[in-house]
Amino acid sequence: MIPLRDDNPTETMPLVTVGIILAATLVFFYQLSLGPEVGQRFVYQFGAIPAVLFGQESLPRGTVAIPAAFSLITSMFLHGGFMHLIGNMLYLWIFGNNIEDAMGHVRFIGFYLLCGVIAAMSHALVDPGSVAPMIGASGAISGVLGAYLLLYPRAHVLVLIPLGFFFWRTYVPAFFVLGFWFLLQLISGTASVGRGGGGVAWFAHIGGFIAGMMLIGFFKRRSVRFFNPPPRRSLRSF
Repeated sequence: MIPLRDDNPTETMPLVTVGIILAATLVFFYQLSLGPEVGQRFVYQFGAIPAVLFGQESLPRGTVAIPAAFSLITSMFLHGGFMHLIGNMLYLWIFGNNIEDAMGHVRFIGFYLLCGVIAAMSHALVDPGSVAPMIGASGAISGVLGAYLLLYPRAHVLVLIPLGFFFWRTYVPAFFVLGFWFLLQLISGTASVGRGGGGVAWFAHIGGFIAGMMLIGFFKRRSVRFFNPPPRRSLRSF
């Protein structure tokens, strides 16, 4: 089930959301321009490595570019491939504009970064000895999804559902899309315990989502209510 867009209008231009998408895209193409060897070094320099964060390991001399704690921020703007980038930015574009609208630009920046830091630490605490760099915006975006679930659970999301060789497009409530997504993270994260995550930081997704749900009440404008009803608009399946 792939979300394509939501039917949830905004009142302000999502400047921060667009800025994050542009920044992540530019950083990704910069990574590609470095070539495989230098690009991998770049990932180790700016990715969040649990064992380095907790002082169990250290990067080779000459590789250190920033204090380890700062990598909790920089890692959000790195991605491991085109699909990793496209998937993350698609979710951010669909759901981020409404959360930015509910908070305002400045608060949204703080919310996004804080959710990303909590998400990264959630992964690091589950696997503190890992020397694999954690990269990607999915932890921070998970926080956006958690916030969206509490603010707009009855908004409608157009999703693409694979049915064998065919695809079906239909609108479904946001609580179903996001609830189903979170359930998959829980199942995958639980199954990965003791076996590694297969390259996916499942507990970053879980931690970020829960953080978003917990923090939204502090960051949203007072005039924004929880559990807002969907806009009045006729919906069709395709």
